[in-house]
Amino acid sequence: MATDRFQSAVFDEYLEKAGRHAAHYLRRLPDRHVGAKATREELIAALRAPLPEHGDEGGEVIDLIAGHVDRGAVACNSPRYFGFVVGGATPVALAADWLVSTWDQNAGIYAISPLVSVLEEVAAQWLLDLFDLPRDAGVGFVTGCQMANFTCLAAARHAVLRRAGWDVEADGLIGAPRIHVVASAESHITIDVALRYLGLGTRSVLRVESDGQGRMRADRLRELLATLDGPTIVCAQAGNVNTGAFDPLREIGEATRAHGAWLHVDGAFGLWARASAAHRALADGIDLADSWATDAHKWLNVPYDSGVAMVRDAEAHRTAMTSTAAYLVQTRGAERDAVDWVPEFSRRARGVPVYATLRALGSDGIQDLIARSCARATQMAEALAGEDGVRILNDVVLNQVLVRFDDDDDVTRAVIDGVQREGTCWLGGTVWQGRGAMRISVSNWATTEDDAARSVTAILKVFRGLRGR
Repeated sequence: MATDRFQSAVFDEYLEKAGRHAAHYLRRLPDRHVGAKATREELIAALRAPLPEHGDEGGEVIDLIAGHVDRGAVACNSPRYFGFVVGGATPVALAADWLVSTWDQNAGIYAISPLVSVLEEVAAQWLLDLFDLPRDAGVGFVTGCQMANFTCLAAARHAVLRRAGWDVEADGLIGAPRIHVVASAESHITIDVALRYLGLGTRSVLRVESDGQGRMRADRLRELLATLDGPTIVCAQAGNVNTGAFDPLREIGEATRAHGAWLHVDGAFGLWARASAAHRALADGIDLADSWATDAHKWLNVPYDSGVAMVRDAEAHRTAMTSTAAYLVQTRGAERDAVDWVPEFSRRARGVPVYATLRALGSDGIQDLIARSCARATQMAEALAGEDGVRILNDVVLNQVLVRFDDDDDVTRAVIDGVQREGTCWLGGTVWQGRGAMRISVSNWATTEDDAARSVTAILKVFRGLRGR
């Protein structure tokens, strides 16, 4: 593509073509086979070629890419996709994200994009209002909960070492006072990864016993804290990735405050329970924490990638993240430079779809979205539990359902594989307390009662087929 053709007419042509492909995909989404149909080898054969010397025509490239989406992509935004905890972009979020790509703003500092800076500033305040967290907390828009946990724990590392008279940003960790890191036996892997990134490591993490639903035992935490002296960070969880269960956050918060420890809560999807009157009690006491991590690309249903880090001590947050350079035009006034709150220097304006979705749904709409997802999870659990040989392993308190078939790992895996191939819905497997299980996660705004019922029918059809019925 010659640069002299890089004009508005070319943009019109390519965007119109991409729009047609996108509309075709979205029209088919409610009824299409949810899983991918093509193998890696088939996709490689269709897409691999020597790098063109002169470049292919752009419209043909768009057609080529879009032409393989139906067979090569898993429909993660399908209303019957229940694998992992994956939302599906709402119409307004998708449209806002198109604008983000069109504007192509570097959201790192205010001077580059005042509009994006203000949109993210307002969205940050709305999130604190929605979750009823300290309104002066620091907020950063990151790629996902992995980096949200990293950001919050970086702030925690700064704060607990500062109290001990150590400047970790300037002096590093060599010679620093030892930080005790305490986490549940059921903490998410992203906590461990964040600790690796921060130089704190995972081998010395002190694990607290959890109960049958994966909740940290507060009594065991209190016993452990009584043995510790020095800087301490406790990591709790709002929404177990398998069961959806919440740690007893009020008890944990009171124990950590009494000990002078920093409490971080990984609320990748569970923090959104704070937005639902019917589920808010699950997160009782979460406001006692010092930092909170969540994803917007889960239950807020904005496009990937979109996570949020929130820290009560905004100065600790900013000090742990900020970077400066002589050539940058950085604000010292009320304007918001995103680089002060996130690990990235340059990044896309991922807070814009968050703003658009919050404004379009409002608090009532978000509450309805959470409640409907939880209702569909309960619907599926109750329908599956009525079948002989099917067992629900967890208390369905939120949007997660664990299912086991014939109390047998091989049968359970076979049902999962069969459902994925059948294509009505897509869900994955896990191991829960030593037993294989099917894991159903409901977090898409478009999932209806009919979607849930159709999916249950497909799951039971596969199971009955394996039983010869």
